Amino acid sequence: MPFDKEVLTAAETARLGELAGLAKGDIVTMTKVAGSGHPGGSMSSLDIYLTVFSYANLLSTPRDRVVVSHGHTSPGVYSALARLGHLPVDDVVAFFRKAGSPFEGHVVRGIPFIDWSTGNLGQGLSAGCGFALRAKITEERFHVYVLMSDGEQAKGQVAEARRFASKFGLANVTVVIDHNRIQISGDTGQVMPVNIVEDYLADGWDVLEVDGHDHAELYAALRKARISMKPTAIVAHTVIGKGVPFMEDKAEFHGRALNDKEYAEAAAILGFEDRLQYYHDRRKGACELALKAEDIEPSLDVGEPFTYAADDPTDNRTAFGKALKDMAERNISKGVPVCAFDCDLASSVKTGEFAKAFPQYFFQSGVQEHNTATIAGALSSTGVVTFFADFGVFGIDEVYNQQRLNDINRTNLKTVITHVGLDVGQDGKTHQCIDYIGLARNLYNFRVIIPADTNQVDRAVRYAASHRGNFLIGTGRGRWTTITDEAGKMLFSDGYRFEYGKMDVVRKGKDGAIVSHGAMLGRALKVRGALLEDGLEIGVVNMPCVGVVDDEVMTYLRTLPQIVTYEDHNPATGIASVIAIDLLKHGYAGRLTSFGVKGYGKSGDPEELFKMEGLDVDSVAAELKRLIGKPAD
Repeated sequence: MPFDKEVLTAAETARLGELAGLAKGDIVTMTKVAGSGHPGGSMSSLDIYLTVFSYANLLSTPRDRVVVSHGHTSPGVYSALARLGHLPVDDVVAFFRKAGSPFEGHVVRGIPFIDWSTGNLGQGLSAGCGFALRAKITEERFHVYVLMSDGEQAKGQVAEARRFASKFGLANVTVVIDHNRIQISGDTGQVMPVNIVEDYLADGWDVLEVDGHDHAELYAALRKARISMKPTAIVAHTVIGKGVPFMEDKAEFHGRALNDKEYAEAAAILGFEDRLQYYHDRRKGACELALKAEDIEPSLDVGEPFTYAADDPTDNRTAFGKALKDMAERNISKGVPVCAFDCDLASSVKTGEFAKAFPQYFFQSGVQEHNTATIAGALSSTGVVTFFADFGVFGIDEVYNQQRLNDINRTNLKTVITHVGLDVGQDGKTHQCIDYIGLARNLYNFRVIIPADTNQVDRAVRYAASHRGNFLIGTGRGRWTTITDEAGKMLFSDGYRFEYGKMDVVRKGKDGAIVSHGAMLGRALKVRGALLEDGLEIGVVNMPCVGVVDDEVMTYLRTLPQIVTYEDHNPATGIASVIAIDLLKHGYAGRLTSFGVKGYGKSGDPEELFKMEGLDVDSVAAELKRLIGKPAD
């Protein structure tokens, strides 16, 4: 059992002290060989790493989870793991920060026992809460250790995560803070004072203070935290650069390697052999050690889709909520958890019915979007089907960095955003999300779906839930037109199966085609109808997967003289650029015109806003008639 002894023996503390001395030599050497890195904080955190990695339950199932929030202290992580036998010491030292090596400047998933790739400071505790929720949901007995810096305690997201952990009783979370009182710009009390102990106490945590270089004290505190009924913060008082006097308490060693003279002096103090030439020579080769993080894919019964009649008043966001609840009913009883996160918007994003039916799988996070995006992402990486529902400007705009780190961590998060585009209307420019496509397209592994009506929403949600990876699904706020074929049959109902990347030819035309998505597809059909009265036959194509094109449909479009993109989105970052790139690659000789939102909108009725932007049916039809001209008699 982890931490089963009451105290460490003298032999055990002596062993940890010996390993610490060796690891400090590794730290100053690897940063010297790489010519960059963060030796000072790595040395102040080192004793924490050695104690946690030595005594946490990391080798049996279910194992404890470790999140290193201040990932720039990677030399300390790598050296501790290497000296404990989990990594080859010479590879760690020689290939630190070399392109292609797993030993990156900030720790990443795939390093033994590292469960989260760190980004900018302040996200680690949220990720730890996500892992802790996995244990709570599945009733598995494992502990989560979040190792942090003192400087990042000033981050707002850390406060959000503290409150979340306290609210949901995550007693299986232990935070260990390297309180060396030094950050890049100097003393933490001068850069930005933070009442670390008081803040954790105020949010309902247990707090312990220890000497962060005393392995016996660290062990005793970690053991006590393990059995606490509350989440626990251990404030470890440390010294930056510990062990090399000229480095101690010096901010300059936060982020620079030693020069030749300093390195020689450090080697003499720590008593290690100067093997720099050996490591420089070894570094000329390639690191053969390849690490791979485990990606867990849950087995989900998505059920049969619901079909909504053309006159059904259900809106798209409600269709999402019903599909979510249906999948939960099918899977939770079989031991496959389905979870949803909300930020005080359940009635608006339509997760309320799910919350009533499955309160233990619903996590009301309050107005804490940054924390929620990270917690949901981390939980999704553990094999739990996870949805995060929010308004567009909150679910992607506000938490772009958190979603970027989710993407880097290859999470399995399903983000559903309502309130996108001018459809938001009266809420005004601050809530009219007109940049979500461009933002999401910056994320290499996010797939974005903007379904056209309730039937396509239902099928897209089920598709995303059953396919691994990060999805962003936009449902809008209002009820959008049910899409039918020319015979009046619902296009996305019985017999239709959603496929990512597929574009739908809703209507064909010889004079051109409008490519659209979401709320605008029904308007595009009305534009087509208006032009038919003038003898112009314009096709209409649905592009729900707004970041990719369908080769088969694009082959048809390239035969037309005029292609139009039509969306209530910034045209510079919407589907126009995606379509244009494909057309250029294939030497398209026709004309491409884009209709989109040219600037931040006003507050008002959506129809008024569309008209102000020249996106109403009459304005678009008139402009297309001018561009295409009257057909020949």
